Amino acid sequence: MGSNQALQAAKLYRQLLKSVKQHIGVEGHQSHFTEFIKQEFRKSPQQLDLSLIQQKVKLASDYTFLLNSVHHQKDLLFSYNIAVDRSEEMKRILGKSAASVGLQLPDVYQP
Repeated sequence: MGSNQALQAAKLYRQLLKSVKQHIGVEGHQSHFTEFIKQEFRKSPQQLDLSLIQQKVKLASDYTFLLNSVHHQKDLLFSYNIAVDRSEEMKRILGKSAASVGLQLPDVYQP
């Protein structure tokens, strides 16, 4: 495997682990996802032929794209549903906006 391919594989590995942790989670009952990914990426290239490596890299890339796309679609569907109370989502968005300029929203008194 060339150095360029190794760098691409390392970048893909980080992206895939980040997507799995963000969208699936890393709790005890879901840790088998990350363990499987780590195990597959740590296999020695000598054990696999070049075409199989390319297939696995393509599969990992496609799965990363799928995870991110499904999560993005879920967010879009949630944001379009006007029948749902969106106050919590708006608080989160306002909190992120305030934090981006170094401010913090005050806690609202709830009797």
